[in-house]
Amino acid sequence: MGTNYYATTEQPCPHCGRGGELKHIGKSSAGWCFALHIYPDDGINTLADWQEFWKDKRITDEYGREQTQDEMLATITERGREPKWDTKPMMYDSWAEFHHQNHSKQGPQGLLRSQIDGRHCVGHGEGTYDYIVGEFS
Repeated sequence: MGTNYYATTEQPCPHCGRGGELKHIGKSSAGWCFALHIYPDDGINTLADWQEFWKDKRITDEYGREQTQDEMLATITERGREPKWDTKPMMYDSWAEFHHQNHSKQGPQGLLRSQIDGRHCVGHGEGTYDYIVGEFS
């Protein structure tokens, strides 16, 4: 289970609260590096590109809760958990099996990280985030 985040490209209507176009920033899932959604065709390829893009935008999560730019940055970069690599993952015989089945690997700060496959995960950020293209679940 995770939480999706969006940048709204226009201010919400003062009457109905609906905003303009939503651009998916990415997804925060417990125990995983942040999945930062990149848009190469729109020139959004890095976290720095996102920071420039969302400067004048409203940031909300999928439940409509607003985030400041600093809160969004912290959600992406200040992640971590106690490493559990010395215990067997639930429902798997080993971490090797888990990583194979989930296309993952050990990441920073005790987090799981997506394997770079060139189709979905196209890179790892400098910290606790991965660069992801395409559709999100």
